[in-house]
Amino acid sequence: MSNLRRYFKNNDVAFITIVTYQRNPILIDNINILTDSIQIVRTKIDFDLISYVYLPDHLHLLVAPIGNNIVSIIQRIKMSFGNRFRIKNNLNSGRIWKNRYWDHIIRNRVDMNRHIDYIHYNPVKHGLVTRPFDWRYSSIYQYKNIYQDDWGVIDRIEFQGEYGE
Repeated sequence: MSNLRRYFKNNDVAFITIVTYQRNPILIDNINILTDSIQIVRTKIDFDLISYVYLPDHLHLLVAPIGNNIVSIIQRIKMSFGNRFRIKNNLNSGRIWKNRYWDHIIRNRVDMNRHIDYIHYNPVKHGLVTRPFDWRYSSIYQYKNIYQDDWGVIDRIEFQGEYGE
């Protein structure tokens, strides 16, 4: 396995994609464990969660670490969820997450807006809903004053670039 090096400067905003092992669709069925795990990590490591979407087999986060390391934030979220998931399901072992995750450092406001849109449109992209506002497990409601009610409904939105899917 290669030695992957990640480059982050202090307080870089990062788009993150985390995928379950073998794309097991366990996240929505365990949404309370996932959201609790993220909240617990936020009490230990200071970071802003700018936007998010939780899907059955992966999640996207737009994270602004506040003097902290993105790698530590992701490791702790994965460990916290994994431990709680194993306890709930009486599992002594077994992989929960893919070893790695996808990251992208946000370069400017246009890049940030594009990634926020991608996050909020993702449930439509995956065929889970027909309207982004119909997916409960997303930060789209925090952006209700920015998006029109029919955003992402009339025309399919195509995104250029890679997002760690």
